[in-house]
Amino acid sequence: MRIVTICGNGIGSSLMLATKIEQICEENGIEVDVESCDLSAAGSKNCDLFVTVKELAPQLGKDNVVIVRSYINRKKIEEDVLPIIKKLYEKMN
Repeated sequence: MRIVTICGNGIGSSLMLATKIEQICEENGIEVDVESCDLSAAGSKNCDLFVTVKELAPQLGKDNVVIVRSYINRKKIEEDVLPIIKKLYEKMN
């Protein structure tokens, strides 16, 4: 499964989010390839799931977007994305 995390500049926040998602997925036995990027580059990315905050989600114009409440709070990230990632992963395998 390919996941792209998105923040305004694609440097800090999306990278922290990508790292947290990788850890969460690894702990749950889900194989993922996670990449971080900025909002302007996200439009050209091909992935199974985009993950970002509610402020940026409408600007993506994509159907496969998951909104997280925090870029750094692991508990909130896990609550927001894990059920969706699990469901998508099961469909793919």
